Amino acid sequence: MDAGSFATPSTTKSQSQFLQRRNARKITWERTLDVPDLADDFYLNILDWGSSNVLAIALGSTVYLWDATDCITSELVTVDDESGPVTSVKWAPDGRHIFVGLNNDDVQLWDSMANRLLRTLKGGHQSRVGALDWNNYILTTGGMDGLIVNNDVRISSPIVEIYSGHHREVCGLKWSASGQQLASGGNDNLLHIWDRSMASGNAPTQYLYRLEYHTAAVKALAWCPFQANLLATGGGGGDNCINFWNTHTGAGLLSVDTGSQVSALLWSKNEREQLSSHGLTQKQMTLWKYPSMAKMSEITGHTSRVLFMAQSPDGCTVAVAAGDETLRFWNIFGSPEVAVI
Repeated sequence: MDAGSFATPSTTKSQSQFLQRRNARKITWERTLDVPDLADDFYLNILDWGSSNVLAIALGSTVYLWDATDCITSELVTVDDESGPVTSVKWAPDGRHIFVGLNNDDVQLWDSMANRLLRTLKGGHQSRVGALDWNNYILTTGGMDGLIVNNDVRISSPIVEIYSGHHREVCGLKWSASGQQLASGGNDNLLHIWDRSMASGNAPTQYLYRLEYHTAAVKALAWCPFQANLLATGGGGGDNCINFWNTHTGAGLLSVDTGSQVSALLWSKNEREQLSSHGLTQKQMTLWKYPSMAKMSEITGHTSRVLFMAQSPDGCTVAVAAGDETLRFWNIFGSPEVAVI
């Protein structure tokens, strides 16, 4: 992708200051939890907030569940040393079933309410599974081996498609809301867009677009909730950019240099806003107004790089985990009943 295809925000300094004042919102800290043994690993995805309002977090070889309704913590599973540590977690849309990716290349499917292991998916990867996402009944897994595997969890031999395009670890996976397109980011600095209509069960599927604009690992991926073909991506240390793409054409739309490693991106479900989290060197979160990309707020407090973010089902609260082994909860996006697009 030619760099010249990207635009940069045209907001002047005075306009940016005006936008910050006009869009000012009270961002409040709600609570902090200690999370000892949290992996300080940029490439993993070990935090997820399910539709039943339960947060899952992996600490070493153990997956814990924190119920946001009653603030009760429980242990789902501790895997053995040969399998662990846990390298990814992902809730199914029903908020009951959860997938656990492991360092030994397996993926486990758990019933969180019965606290029961339902099945283990094997043979898809040859190394740790650090990225997971869900599309209807298809679990998509990304591994350190560079492969992306679609698993139909309804059948006994679940592997139905393999996407081959990355040559280093896949650290970001996100299906679009329609389930038609998949975005994948890797430690090879590549972003791929895959289309289900091009999937092949007999041979590795060809990507729709290979986008080579980022100059560091692409972990942060976020599909826009109000424009189906708009994808935001963030680059790691040395890149530091948030880029916006039209995934129907593969065109780069906008690029913003944040000045720091981008570890995660979240869109507001109610406003045209985006939240980014950052590792080295700023170790903070930034709230942006889209499409001007004027900074609305910078949220600080962590003493080590921010690695993982997850959004509550109502879209208001964000859980943020960092290398300082704390998990902090922030009300960032306001109340849904008063938020409008």
